[in-house]
Amino acid sequence: MTTTEPAKKKPDLPGSEDVNRVMGIKEWVLILILSIIWGGSFFFIGVTVREMTPLTIVMFRVTIASIILLIIVHFKKERMPSSPNILGAFLIMGALFNVIPFSLIVWGQTHIESGLASILNATTPIFSVILAHLLTREERLTGNRVAGVLIGWLGVTVLIGIESLRGFGIEVIGQIAVLGASLCYAFGAIYGRRFKNMSTLVVAAGMLCSSSVMITPLALFIERPWHLSPGVLTLLALFGLAAISTSLAYLIYFRILAVAGPTNSLLVTFLVPINAIFLGYLILGERLGWNAFVGMGIIFLGLAAIDGRLIKVFKRKEKG
Repeated sequence: MTTTEPAKKKPDLPGSEDVNRVMGIKEWVLILILSIIWGGSFFFIGVTVREMTPLTIVMFRVTIASIILLIIVHFKKERMPSSPNILGAFLIMGALFNVIPFSLIVWGQTHIESGLASILNATTPIFSVILAHLLTREERLTGNRVAGVLIGWLGVTVLIGIESLRGFGIEVIGQIAVLGASLCYAFGAIYGRRFKNMSTLVVAAGMLCSSSVMITPLALFIERPWHLSPGVLTLLALFGLAAISTSLAYLIYFRILAVAGPTNSLLVTFLVPINAIFLGYLILGERLGWNAFVGMGIIFLGLAAIDGRLIKVFKRKEKG
């Protein structure tokens, strides 16, 4: 199936060919800003779930974000594709990147803390390397990646807790829901490779519009949002989730991909939970147990092994 139209080559989507470029101060600043924005998304969700239902939150998030990106597309004089094949691919991308994971994370956060959700969401690269090995020919599992996956899953086990798995209560199901969102993101990253010759702004706008088309009838039919009466703080958090943590986040993320490459963009994964935990503690009054921090540390160690750069630094020191 052909899903691209003739266009000038643009920066690839996540999961495209691995380009590890040297970063300057501007790139590091962008990564720091993006980590704060994405960390803030878990905080915004933590506020909105108190007065709104999951599908309704996702509906407003993707709809507002898609409108903002369509306005930017218009002012940048880019053209949205009309090919049925591409529109169908946008629907799949919208489901994998937005509708399913957003819904799972929001529902999960009705039962677990925002900081815990952000740590679990940091497992996306672990799923990515496994799926890339199984579904592609370009990215095979190496020794450090296998070690990273095993260490990462050990961290997840510590995070959730073996005792919790025996009881399998609603909190565990909430944690599994967030892990399911990470799995969706990994699938979406691999599927998104077919858009590598298209403008990333257009792709982001296209999949958000498709997400809005899919989630709106579900939210209206299942949750009947007109019965909700959210307060001003909730509405502001909802707008922040859509405008800042979705629209602006996409623009910054794709900018990082363009100037720093996919490997460097992985660094955001290390910083997002730190910001989410800080905001959850400071504003929402959340308190995480010792296992959350130990599990996060182990997961980060696994991500460092997958990334490989820390291992190379130690090898250089040994040779020196």
